[in-house]
Amino acid sequence: MMKNEETLFLFAKAIKSLIKKQPLDKITVTDIVSTAGKTRQTFYRHFQDKYDLVNWYFEKLVLKSFEEMNQGGTLQEALNLKFAFIEQEHPFFKEAFKSNDYNNLIHYDFCCIYDFYKEYIHKNTGKTLSSDIDFLLKMYCRGSVDMTVEWVLNDMPISKEDIVTYLIEAIPDKLKECMM
Repeated sequence: MMKNEETLFLFAKAIKSLIKKQPLDKITVTDIVSTAGKTRQTFYRHFQDKYDLVNWYFEKLVLKSFEEMNQGGTLQEALNLKFAFIEQEHPFFKEAFKSNDYNNLIHYDFCCIYDFYKEYIHKNTGKTLSSDIDFLLKMYCRGSVDMTVEWVLNDMPISKEDIVTYLIEAIPDKLKECMM
C-alpha cells in the first residue's frame, strides 16, 4: 500500500472508531484528524469533508465486489461480496446510512451502482441506454439502495444471501435482458 493510501485508511480507521461513540453528523473533522494523528491540511488534501471520507471508504470496500463482474463473475457473486463487506462493517454502515447530509452515503451508493450498471450494460450491448432502460435502471438502483439501507438499519433481519437473491429477482425483465 502506498503512503498516501495508508494516510487515507488512517482517516477511515479514525472515523470508524468515532462512529462507535457518536452519530456521524456530530463528528467533526477536528475529531477525525485528532484521532488519526494527522493535520487538517492533510485531511483536506484528500477529502472535501467527512462525508467524502465515508464515501471513499465505501467505494474502497464495496465497489471491489463489482470488479468481479468486470472480470467474468456473476451479478450474484458481486452482490454477495458487496453485502459481505457491508455485513463485516455493519456498525460503520449503519451510522453512515443515517446521515441526511447532501453528500450522504445513500446518494453516493445510488450514483456508484447506477454508473456501474450503466457502463456494464453499455459494454454488454454496445449501445447507450434508451430512455426506457435508463428509467428502469434508475428505478431499480433506487429500490436496491433503499432496501440495502433498510436491511442495514434494521440490523440485517434476513441473511445476505436472501437479500442478494431478492435484489436479483427484483430486476425488471427488460433490464435483465441488457444485464445478463
